[in-house]
Amino acid sequence: MDESADMIRNNDKASGPVPASATGRRVVFHAEGLTKVYRMGEVQVHALRGVDLDLYDGELVVLLGPSGSGKSTLLNILGGLDSATSGTVYYLDHNLVQTTERELTKYRRHHVGFVFQFYNLIPSLTALENVAVVTEIAENPMKPVDGLALVGLSERINHFPAQLSGGEQQRVAIARAIAKNPDVLLCDEPTGALDSKTGIVVLEALQRVNQVLGTTTAVITHNASIAQMADRVIHLADGRISEVYVNKTKVAPRELSW
Repeated sequence: MDESADMIRNNDKASGPVPASATGRRVVFHAEGLTKVYRMGEVQVHALRGVDLDLYDGELVVLLGPSGSGKSTLLNILGGLDSATSGTVYYLDHNLVQTTERELTKYRRHHVGFVFQFYNLIPSLTALENVAVVTEIAENPMKPVDGLALVGLSERINHFPAQLSGGEQQRVAIARAIAKNPDVLLCDEPTGALDSKTGIVVLEALQRVNQVLGTTTAVITHNASIAQMADRVIHLADGRISEVYVNKTKVAPRELSW
């Protein structure tokens, strides 16, 4: 049996199950009263101030807000990269607040793919080899060539990062994140270092991953235009969720402009 999956099922027996969605969709992440306080000398910085949040299976959600609104902190806590000061956050029935570093490492390895603003590719490896770095240690990976094909890079698999454009490098990073077949894809400003034309190609790749694989995808951005492609939009301001709404009519990435 998958040790990580067993951990997810059996951890934190004292807590209740993740609440069901009102729409009947499975709740992947459930947070209540989530706070995060950073201490810098005698100064306390309140990054999150009592966040309540549900993310649903298979949705593409945009977390929108200005710099300093708490969106990156929230994403890092959901992904097991940071810990909350107080409150609870569940991935399925697993309490991410009450867990060990070893369990968080397994959680990240088996369940979460990350895409950041900067691509963090290994310069001495080709696109194919950069993706294979992840698939070689994953339990149920897709073939690296399939991950690169999904983001439209079949013709560039043997190119090194220096031979690729910024948008192509970001798509390699997306392929690397999805090649281990994660349940969740967390993207922190994935178009932040790109021009709009190139950013749209990257957003199309993320949308394709969400639609083809059914991967729950969360994209954080300060760019309000990107929110138009999401199933739901969650606005953050000053460490709090200020608004949540459903896009009744989604806009295709190719129709976005900024």
